Amino acid sequence: MKNLYCLKLKVLITAFFVFSVSLATGQVKVRLFASQSPDFAIFTVTEGEYLLEVHGNAADVFKKDDIIVISKYNNRLAIKPRQSEGFVVDSVIFKALSDNSSFSLRINTQTNTVRNYNGDFLCYPDLATILMINNCNIEDYVAGVVIVEGGVNRHSEYIKTQAIITRTYLYKHFDKHIQDKYNVCDNTHCQAFHGITNNQAINLATVETKGIVILDKNSELINSAFHSNCGGMTADSKDVWVSDLPYLRSVVDPHCVNSPNAVWERKFTLEQWIDYLQKSGYKGSTNDVSLLNFSQNGRLLNYNVGTFIMSFEKIRADNRLRSSFFSVVADDNSVTLQGRGYGHRVGLCQEGAMAMAAKGSTYSEIISFYYSGAITTDLKNAKLTQSTVR
Repeated sequence: MKNLYCLKLKVLITAFFVFSVSLATGQVKVRLFASQSPDFAIFTVTEGEYLLEVHGNAADVFKKDDIIVISKYNNRLAIKPRQSEGFVVDSVIFKALSDNSSFSLRINTQTNTVRNYNGDFLCYPDLATILMINNCNIEDYVAGVVIVEGGVNRHSEYIKTQAIITRTYLYKHFDKHIQDKYNVCDNTHCQAFHGITNNQAINLATVETKGIVILDKNSELINSAFHSNCGGMTADSKDVWVSDLPYLRSVVDPHCVNSPNAVWERKFTLEQWIDYLQKSGYKGSTNDVSLLNFSQNGRLLNYNVGTFIMSFEKIRADNRLRSSFFSVVADDNSVTLQGRGYGHRVGLCQEGAMAMAAKGSTYSEIISFYYSGAITTDLKNAKLTQSTVR
């Protein structure tokens, strides 16, 4: 029992150290192109200079417009600078030699896609791919996520809201991939990040909210969930996920109902819908189509046809619907799903938040509306818990 206690204490101390170091250095390690399996990449210096380190020793310095090809070679890495001989190593680090040092990356699976980054760049061979990691400034990372997750040409208070949500998520899940040598990945498993942005409005909003996060009533970082459009009503976290979080409660949202993703429709033939239900376990009558009708005016969990019950979440997943908030309207020939909203509908509704910002709400008012009882404050006021550094 004593050994188990010591082990748990060691884990917590290690987690605290990782979290504290991140606050002190202001850096985050992001795995790049995480959803793909590149076996080579083209690294180009776009500003400043980079020091190439191999086994902790300086190997060369590369300047603006210098190009280096990195490829997988017999479970190692082959490094080929454009104007010098290549060599094979176990791993490499390209260290930024100034604050303005930046680079671009292009990988073999996306030959026409070039992404721009700053900070350090690390590469390791990993099974059939190259593990590529960008060690960058946290606020630059936040801005990069905001432009992907929130879009451009938004009201400044909405941009600030999205920046705070992004920052909160990062610190909440800072060691999500720590055993894999990085903190977060660059796809939606964590947060979408396609590199740095030069969008002035987004960079300014990020600077103006630097260090601000969202805490619950116990001063712990919240799970800052968000989605595109709730269709007029968000959902309790317990009705969509396993967790029952007091700040992720259903709220009636009048702000998003006139937004682009507020309503949708999906049509099936009557035969298609009945076939789908029967494959899902329905054994009832198919003669009376009126039995198939179901109205969902408020958030409900299940679609009922007589005694048959199936969750709206399952129907959404099976048919790749925009949301699980829909009614079923059947006639002799077809079945129409009349839907509302886009996304899982837990937490902040992006289109509702955009409308609130346009009407004059501040970022703190927007956050308070969607996250019940939560507050916006400086990260230094956050209570460090095991879940904080989970």
